[in-house]
Amino acid sequence: MKAVLAIAATALLAGTLAMPHAADAKGCTKGAAVGGIAGHEVGSGHGVAGAAAGCAVGHHEAKKKDEAKQQQAESQNQNNAQNSQQNNGQPKK
Repeated sequence: MKAVLAIAATALLAGTLAMPHAADAKGCTKGAAVGGIAGHEVGSGHGVAGAAAGCAVGHHEAKKKDEAKQQQAESQNQNNAQNSQQNNGQPKK
């Protein structure tokens, strides 16, 4: 168990230090931790590869989530603009 934690911590630290901008690495640390543990369970030497793959997947998923939020906000802003144009000059009930 100590070996698993040591590998996960090492992968997490290496992934964090390798990224030039930590703010752009959303999802990477969580993915690296999960991938490192999964890679370790697969076999010797796979912990680092699992951490790297987990980081990539975690970052991709975080990016998709952010894009979905941005699209939802833009859609809401468009709906608000259309409603204000339709209700222009009419008293609110």
